[in-house]
Amino acid sequence: MSTYSVAVAKNGLPSLIDRALEGEEVIISRHGKPVAEIRPIVPGAQPPSAVNYEWLRARREARPAVEITSVALLDELYEDQGR
Repeated sequence: MSTYSVAVAKNGLPSLIDRALEGEEVIISRHGKPVAEIRPIVPGAQPPSAVNYEWLRARREARPAVEITSVALLDELYEDQGR
């Protein structure tokens, strides 16, 4: 795995893409922290389709409603801790 700064990536993107295509793990960092990865697209992989989104929407809508807001839940948690 090789890590390159944003500045190096900006100036040498084509060569970093070539490295990724050759199998090297290419990580881009900003201020020393990894923020992005360059990797080849897997042949045959499909981007999410409308069917996937419909399936997710149906699952979300099938979930039972929650009867408490996050604010009320946090209030109850803090009250239980004596705060």
